[in-house]
Amino acid sequence: MHDKTLTELAAGLATGEFNSRELTQALLARIERLDGDLNSFISVTAEQALEAADRADAARAAGNAGPLTGVPLALKDIFCTEGVKTSAGSRMLDNFIAPYDATVVEKLKAAGTVSLGKTNMDEFAMGSSNENSFFGPVKNPWDRAAVPGGSSGGSAAAVAAGLVPAALGTDTGGSIRQPAAFCGITGLKPTYGRVSRYGIIAYASSLDQAGPMARTAEDCARLLGAVAGHDLRDSTSVARGVPDYTEELDAPLAGLKIGLPREYFGEGLDPAVEGAVREAIRVYASLGATVREVSLPHTHYAIPAYYVIAPAEASSNLSRYDGVRFGHRCEAPADLTDLYKRSRAEGFGEEVKRRILMGTHTLSEGFFDAYYKKAQRVRRLIRQDFLDAFDEVDVLMGPASPTPAFDLGAKKDPVSMYLQDIYTIAINLAGIPGISVPAGFVGGRPVGLQILGTHFAEARLLNVAHQFQQATDWHLRRPALAEETL
Repeated sequence: MHDKTLTELAAGLATGEFNSRELTQALLARIERLDGDLNSFISVTAEQALEAADRADAARAAGNAGPLTGVPLALKDIFCTEGVKTSAGSRMLDNFIAPYDATVVEKLKAAGTVSLGKTNMDEFAMGSSNENSFFGPVKNPWDRAAVPGGSSGGSAAAVAAGLVPAALGTDTGGSIRQPAAFCGITGLKPTYGRVSRYGIIAYASSLDQAGPMARTAEDCARLLGAVAGHDLRDSTSVARGVPDYTEELDAPLAGLKIGLPREYFGEGLDPAVEGAVREAIRVYASLGATVREVSLPHTHYAIPAYYVIAPAEASSNLSRYDGVRFGHRCEAPADLTDLYKRSRAEGFGEEVKRRILMGTHTLSEGFFDAYYKKAQRVRRLIRQDFLDAFDEVDVLMGPASPTPAFDLGAKKDPVSMYLQDIYTIAINLAGIPGISVPAGFVGGRPVGLQILGTHFAEARLLNVAHQFQQATDWHLRRPALAEETL
């Protein structure tokens, strides 16, 4: 059962080929056997999962099953889940048991899905390799010497290894698309505001967005339909109807206009990655699409703008972790100031401290206008670049990352790590949707093709990705680990 997609599992449950308890038990056994080396899970909620599976089976027996009833999945450990530890990959929240469900968790429970546990991640979603977790690094199922990408690396690795058919991640600057590319799965970052952020532990509030990670675009379409929608508890949630994202999956691509941003095919891009991406684009041409070069002239400002805006918002959001109300508290503080200082020093990891300091400096008197306000002006220019491009073409395509997955420990310099997100960060600054789909291999490690659309064009992106997957088999390739049976 572990080799089936989410869509195939849903069909098997509907026909009675197996029930949710049998499926859940099989996947829990795989996690117990195989995840010790991968480290993709922080918490495995076996008891709660089996209870949810039994409820799903009872609902199906009563004729009350929905399309996703009984389907198992996993949640990045950044989604508050009632009664379950929600750590955000940090020592600071290692003792935090969430008292409520995030909106997306509520929606998935209402849909009858079964959560198997919480997946590992870079601490507070700050990282591109999943090496910044308090609970240790996650390993890439394709090559355990390599990183799985970050920050949603645990979710990506768990799907790639066949531990779960799908998972939810969050994407602040590429944290769904880059690990999806590194692990050879499909990952979708929706339009900002398409999915509620209520109950997601915040990193950068104007950039964070939850989205699905699965083996296929069809699976992502089904999951997005379950979690998308307006939420009065999130002031940034958009009051807009949710379409059936599966409805247009099979629409032909004849006449599709594809734009290739010249800034995404220049210096720093691994030639072998470029070759795989261009071969994928030739597949689209064979399906009837037309291809032309376009320009996103402010692309080179995206990383500096992002690393002003995101740390500034993180500095504000993470100020709540002071050792007083919840989270890590130091032992025997001498006074309140000592409590604050030592609790935060002990609770946060090095990368989180670095970004808090960067953000605090940016927001301080004398620097706010010079850095933060200027970065926001640049952000508007980047957004306009995309809008101008979408006046000419339907979608944009390029690499999800300049290289395949790199080795664990290879990126010692923070700046070299930040540059891994050069093709993904601008999308978050603009608030548009993007999807990464498997498009080849370099040195035995997966390559991702990134497809971008204008605001709320998720249905179009999923259609374009699905048609590519109907014409190729990259998404069907699986690491040896995923082929292991119990």
